[in-house]
Amino acid sequence: MTDPSALEAALARMPLIAILRGVQPHEAADISAALVDAGIVIVEVPLNSPRPLDSIARIAAAVGARALVGAGTVLRGAQVDEVSDAGGRLIVMPHSDPMVIEAAHAAGLPAIPGIATPTEAFAALARGANALKLFPGELMTPAVVGALRAVLPDAVPLIPTGGVEAAALAGYWSAGARGFGIGSALYRPGRSIAEVASRARELVSAMETVRGGHG
Repeated sequence: MTDPSALEAALARMPLIAILRGVQPHEAADISAALVDAGIVIVEVPLNSPRPLDSIARIAAAVGARALVGAGTVLRGAQVDEVSDAGGRLIVMPHSDPMVIEAAHAAGLPAIPGIATPTEAFAALARGANALKLFPGELMTPAVVGALRAVLPDAVPLIPTGGVEAAALAGYWSAGARGFGIGSALYRPGRSIAEVASRARELVSAMETVRGGHG
């Protein structure tokens, strides 16, 4: 079973979560290796991708020793065991269904439910959420992040997801975000491995600059 503190450790190393929505199994391992080589250490395959469990298994085999690999768009508790059996070690959700959070904990996997309001945030934390995905990120501005940060426990990572690009990292970080879900700014179907790697290096460099400047 995975120690839920693995998420905290991975975010401390590099607070970027690569979201490979639409990735094909045959390319999943090579893309993930390029991401990890660029410095990203959390990789998520949404379950509405083609044959997602196959991709997760291939990614886990390729980079599981160097990265935290898991699934996104986990909608039902029964999917948690499927992800775990495939080698996934992280559960990310677009919503905050308590049954999924509890299933993740039962499997020993950290859970990141999606929230958009303080009510959802505190309910998810009461069920044992390990971090909170602020979704959709386009609506969760740095001002909103700052307002949530003021009332939520300091130790809970807030992770804006959706629409976050390199130029936006500093504002969110200053407001109290401690992780970022990066989707189309990093990967989209048809994008070459070289381009994904280049985008990953740009984001990692931007993130290191932000952390160096804002602590």
